[in-house]
Amino acid sequence: MKMSILLFVIAGIAEIGGGYLIWIWLREGKPYWFGISGSIILVIYGIIPTLQKFPSFGRVYAAYGGVFIVLAILWGWGIDKKTPDLYDWLGALICLIGVSVILWGPRH
Repeated sequence: MKMSILLFVIAGIAEIGGGYLIWIWLREGKPYWFGISGSIILVIYGIIPTLQKFPSFGRVYAAYGGVFIVLAILWGWGIDKKTPDLYDWLGALICLIGVSVILWGPRH
């Protein structure tokens, strides 16, 4: 379980970080190597979820989506300096509950 959570977090940081580098390259005029670095990180992000032990691609990506939402809120808070409000945190909690149900709910 700890390894699964760690892989979700690493994947989220890779996706958000890679996307952010491309964002600032295209929208803020950063040097081209920001875009290249972001692209490479996004390719690595695509590999990370394959390391999960869960057998279902759809469930892994559905669960990852919830983790991504939480990480995006934290990224916005830490990098963009946009303080999350009550509804951001409430939505994040709901997503994490959904992730738990998707991954660890009893199956027949």
